[in-house]
This record gives sequence, structure tokens and C-alpha cells, in this order.
Amino acid sequence: MSWNTDTLWVDVAIVTIFYLLGHIYFGHFEERSPKWRKLAKYLLTLAIILPISTYLGRAYAFGLLALAVLPVIYIHAVVLPKKGINGLTGEPKGKYYDFRGWSRDIFGGEIK
Repeated sequence: MSWNTDTLWVDVAIVTIFYLLGHIYFGHFEERSPKWRKLAKYLLTLAIILPISTYLGRAYAFGLLALAVLPVIYIHAVVLPKKGINGLTGEPKGKYYDFRGWSRDIFGGEIK
């Protein structure tokens, strides 16, 4: 049996690993986002990447995926620190919740 990487399943696996690592390391930034939205974002990404990979090639598909990371880097490296929020930890949580428009009162007590 030999390995064949000329299949869309490799692309699905790479996108899935991309999302997996994103949720492991940066999931705390989406802790209050609805689960359906997280799933929809993943499925939309697959719906965009797979046709591009099929018709234009894998390099274009993953180039687009890499470009999609640039706004995230900008937000975490520039926008959040300007608002007084740590771009890696999302702290202080109160400021981050305000930035996202989330209620601070999730456990019956105010988050500082």
C-alpha cells in the first residue's frame, strides 16, 4: 500500500489541523461564541478551500488560507493592544468582553 497525497482528503486534513491548533491555542478568544458559528466557519472554510484546490491547485488554496491569517495577526498584534487587551491572553477579560460586545455577567458576578 502506498500513500497518495493527490486527494482532497489531504486538504481536508490540513484545514482541520489548522482549525484544531487554532482552537487549542486561541480558543479562549471565542469562549462565548456559539458552537454553530464555530462549525459554520469551519465548513465555510472547507467550502472555499476545496474548490480552489481542485480547480486552481493546492498552492493557491493554502496561499489563500495563509492570507486569511493576516487580519487575525493584525487584530491580535495591533488592535487589541491599542485597546489595552493582551493579544495572546485576551486579558483583562472585562475589556475583551466589552470589545466583543459580550455580557460580563456570565456567572452572576462582574468580571474586572
